[in-house]
This record gives sequence, C-alpha cells and structure tokens, in this order.
Amino acid sequence: MTSLTKKAIKDTFLELLEDRPLSQITVKDIVEKCGINRNSFYYHYQDIPALIEEIVTEEADKIIEEHPDVENLEDGFMAALDFAEKKRKAILHIFRSVNRDIFEHYLWKVCKYVTDMLSKNYLAGRKISEEDKAIILEFYRAQLFGVVIGWLNGGMKDDMRKSISRICELQQGVTEQMIGRCEKN
Repeated sequence: MTSLTKKAIKDTFLELLEDRPLSQITVKDIVEKCGINRNSFYYHYQDIPALIEEIVTEEADKIIEEHPDVENLEDGFMAALDFAEKKRKAILHIFRSVNRDIFEHYLWKVCKYVTDMLSKNYLAGRKISEEDKAIILEFYRAQLFGVVIGWLNGGMKDDMRKSISRICELQQGVTEQMIGRCEKN
C-alpha cells in the first residue's frame, strides 16, 4: 500500500504541475485530489521540495538507465533533452520556482553521466593526461548543461533536437582536435 500511496502522491502532484505553477500547489491540494489525508502525505514526504527531489531523482536515474551507452555528443545531448521533455509544463514550473536548484542538481547529474560515458567510449586508451581529460569532460558537461538551461529559460519553445543536431554538426572534429593537442603535450 505504501508504494501505491507514494505513486498516487507523485502522479497527483505532476498532474497539478501540468495545470499551475508550483507556488500555487499546496499539500492540501495534493491530498484532496489524491483522496488521502495529510498524515499520509507527511508519512512519505517531509514537504513538497522533498517530493520534488524524489521525482526529479527518479527521472534522472531513469534517463541514465535508458541510455546505458552514450557514444557521441549528440546522443548525450538527446539524453539530457529527454530529461526535460517528458513532462514539459511540470519541468518548466519546477524550473521557474524557488526549487530550481533541485532540478539543476539532477540535470547536472545527467550531464555528468553523459560525459562519463563519452569518456569511457571515446577517450579510453587515448594518451592524454587525467587533468586534460577532466578539462575536456568539464567543458562538454558545462556545454550540455548550458544548452538545456538556455532552452528552459526560453520556455522550451525552440525545436531543440534540430538545434542540437546543428550544434553537433558545426562542432564536428573539435573534440578530436582537443585530444590531438593533449596527446602532443
């Protein structure tokens, strides 16, 4: 019963987030729509930010699980984009709230995973220092994070998949050049 109640709370909360901003959702709204009492909510969650954190963590973990191998930057971008597209309005409401940091933390987790997979698949066996490898990965992690945050700041209006494909096309060869410079040093 406990897991069913938690699922009902999460589903109800996400439903409410599709209709209104986070600042307009209360525990009372959730429990009334869900058909449970307040004690049931507080048995599972300390507050709404704790609920948000669990939902976002589960979504980030799901994205990571669904993308066990990221072989190139475009796949990585698309994995991070999946994270934001699933519940577009809900994500925007969380992103535009005082709890934005929770979302950003888990977006960063997804970006880190993507770049770690790129490292495993693309940088393995290359003769570059760990310091240079870390710099390259940090660059791509920040780029990935920044592109998604910029898209969210713009209200998720652009066709980001098309933009990402174009970015990757324009950037083709840059990573190889970076690695080449690292190997020379």
